[in-house]
Amino acid sequence: MAKAFLFLGAIVMALGVAAGAFSAHAAKGAVHPDAARLLQTAVLYHLVNGLGIVAVALVARAGSSTWLAAAGVLLAAGIVLFCGALWILAMSGRSMGPMAPTGGLAFIVGWIALAIHALTR
Repeated sequence: MAKAFLFLGAIVMALGVAAGAFSAHAAKGAVHPDAARLLQTAVLYHLVNGLGIVAVALVARAGSSTWLAAAGVLLAAGIVLFCGALWILAMSGRSMGPMAPTGGLAFIVGWIALAIHALTR
């Protein structure tokens, strides 16, 4: 589990850095008037929660649990849903409905799952 989450976290971080670099240029041609702010938020959450996945991997080296696995999966899902929804909104002007709030909830529950893992070890 540790190796898989470390790999995932490293890839997520690399994509986050690339997204940050790309967003500076993409915002200029975006449809949504607040595209720059939306993309900045998406990149911030992408990177912060990518570090969370790396943290899950490092913690898993000392022993895994269902809570720890859930934390990694939920943080990754939150990146796809929350950040993806912001990118779609910024670039197309199209709202994805409950996608962003669902992703935000995944972030929250993922961090809580990591906390529960810490308390139960």
